Amino acid sequence: MRTAVIHIFFLCAFLLPWVSTPASAQSADPFEYGWNLDADASELRFLSVKKSKIAESSSFATLSGVITEEGQAQVRVLLDSVDTKVDLRNVRMRFLFFETFQYPEAIITAQLDPALLTDLHVTRRKEIDLSYTFTLRGVTLEKTTDVAVTLIDNDRVVVSSITPLAFTLEELDLEEGRMKLQEAANVDITPLGVVSFNFVFDRAQQGTPPDMPEAMLLPASVALETQGEMSEEACLGRFEILSKTGNIFFASGSARLDDKSVPLLENIYDIVNRCPGFRLEIAGHTDSIGSNQQNQVISERRASSVRKWLSDKGISPDRLRAVGYGETRPIVDNDTAENRARNRRIEFTAVN
Repeated sequence: MRTAVIHIFFLCAFLLPWVSTPASAQSADPFEYGWNLDADASELRFLSVKKSKIAESSSFATLSGVITEEGQAQVRVLLDSVDTKVDLRNVRMRFLFFETFQYPEAIITAQLDPALLTDLHVTRRKEIDLSYTFTLRGVTLEKTTDVAVTLIDNDRVVVSSITPLAFTLEELDLEEGRMKLQEAANVDITPLGVVSFNFVFDRAQQGTPPDMPEAMLLPASVALETQGEMSEEACLGRFEILSKTGNIFFASGSARLDDKSVPLLENIYDIVNRCPGFRLEIAGHTDSIGSNQQNQVISERRASSVRKWLSDKGISPDRLRAVGYGETRPIVDNDTAENRARNRRIEFTAVN
């Protein structure tokens, strides 16, 4: 009996320090060592409404982010990774709405106040007002929202929206993209976006402060689509969408491609390569300003310039056909400067 008591005494003496002291002490410094975003566990969603009553929720698959030891927070969103759960809808969002070939990412930044979070290791969850900046398509907005900061354990924290963030598409310079989407999908889209987020961060290791990775700028580098060769449906749908971008530019009155066209042309090159069973018709169109003959010639020359760019890039010339239609196929009346700009375009059609 006495031996058993002695054994229990020594067992308790051994276990007591482990029971009374956590394996990893909770720190009063909420930013100690800094934090790295756990992209797989995090989520950024946006809600859109079409036909005035149908709500669709979408997300982004590729996020990166940090919180520094000074409380500076940044989350970067690769827009090519937009996920609507429908392949061609993703493509429309990328090329027509976000124009990811020009604007590959959105950036959210904020300065967290350590004074508001020093007792987080005790309270475990706090709700705070957070001022942040949101940059998209070269537009930067300054906003304030309420967020919940929840300490899961000493090395894991969640920052989540309490109230969804509402943006007008006009303030984000997305109104033109909305119009392109409406035309491509033949639906009315409400000019408002509602965003919510749930960002999960892991504490960085001592001596290895968090470091924000550079954006991946390769065409469609994170797009949620089949790798390698595409199906017939995917190819046909993509070329139809590319025809509606309106992002092939030329010097005024000239067939010389503007450098602004290169990002979209790089994407076209990528897609043509992945649709080897198709040839590509490149069609030039003009507005009605000028004579019929002048417009016919300039439309042919501009289509030929695009063909040459793709051929020089490595696409076999046998797979590329350039044609010009002049002013004969307008998509809208040539009665305003805006409409005439829409009629000056390059269209792409996949042909067997």
